[in-house]
Amino acid sequence: MIRVGIIGCGKVADKHVGQIRRIRASQIVGVCDREPIMADQLAERFGIDGRFCDVQSMLTTCRPDVVHITTPPQSHFKLAKQCIEAGCNVYVEKPLTMYFDEAKELVSIAEKNSKKLTVGHETQFTPVAMDMRRLIDAGYLGGPPVHMESVFGYQFSDEQYAKALLGDRNHWVRRLPGGLLQNIISHGICKIAEYLQDDAKVVAKGFTSRFLHSIGETGIIDELRVIVSDSRLVTAYFTFSSQISPAPHQFRVYGARNSLIADNEHQTLIKVPIKTYKSYLNQFIPPFANAKQYFQNGCKNIKGFLRRDLHAESGMFRLISMFYESISGNASLPIPYKDILLTSRIMEDIFSQLGGGVDSIAAQKTQRQAEGSR
Repeated sequence: MIRVGIIGCGKVADKHVGQIRRIRASQIVGVCDREPIMADQLAERFGIDGRFCDVQSMLTTCRPDVVHITTPPQSHFKLAKQCIEAGCNVYVEKPLTMYFDEAKELVSIAEKNSKKLTVGHETQFTPVAMDMRRLIDAGYLGGPPVHMESVFGYQFSDEQYAKALLGDRNHWVRRLPGGLLQNIISHGICKIAEYLQDDAKVVAKGFTSRFLHSIGETGIIDELRVIVSDSRLVTAYFTFSSQISPAPHQFRVYGARNSLIADNEHQTLIKVPIKTYKSYLNQFIPPFANAKQYFQNGCKNIKGFLRRDLHAESGMFRLISMFYESISGNASLPIPYKDILLTSRIMEDIFSQLGGGVDSIAAQKTQRQAEGSR
């Protein structure tokens, strides 16, 4: 039985509790939030005995095997370090840490203490993402990817919502080195990081959309365009947009022999084979072949839904399950540390290149170090 603790009892914690409870060999033994009322409400709703407003008290009293950290990113490094050094494995909500050097240190601490660490990149574990990975691992592309395109959309549903979230100068999102982007884009960056080498180089351009300008918000970057390449000349584009409608969550991988198109929003995976046809047949046959693939995807999704295997948090459930298997048995970590660290480093490289409303990474690091030495 894996004993589980949760730090941070807000909205995201509800999702974690829901998926942990689906894993039979696990038990949530304690929840913790610095606001006692938050810990109490989560414990009451889910029938959890242990409720705390002090992390060390929860660790000492409940002795969890694994701790889920669902607090704002500013606290991730300190809390994860404390939990690992107390003998716990740790699942941290994305982004893993505020800075790349913190991510490296956490991985080092986990390895030193023989504990395991993962981050909430659950979109890597949806049914379509798992199917794409199996095909790539089986050699469908004809070798490593030649090029990748990851597109992640996030829409502001209405002007009032945007003003409430982004107009608050004291909102914790604004204090992230990458602002709004840092709280979201790891979902798209981790997809390309999986197939890039550690030496990947980044060129980024970010700007504030016309919509945010129209409501008087100029301090938030909500449009991002990124080019990444490594020493093998594997290249990738990453696009983040709050204005593309409907908001896309797509990943395209182009190979030397075949290509793949995954749509996480609709849970469809389309194979694009190298096969061509003579004359006008090239305009007739492929559309019907694609229509057949979409139909097959739809049938597969219906079967998954009926089996209760296709749901809003299916990726989180698989990630947590695989992480617990790596703790209790000999299974590998669901996300290799190389991928976790490269995702963190690419994000930091992006933020260091952005101007406007985002402070420089160097300035924030200097301030953090100064505060730590007091």
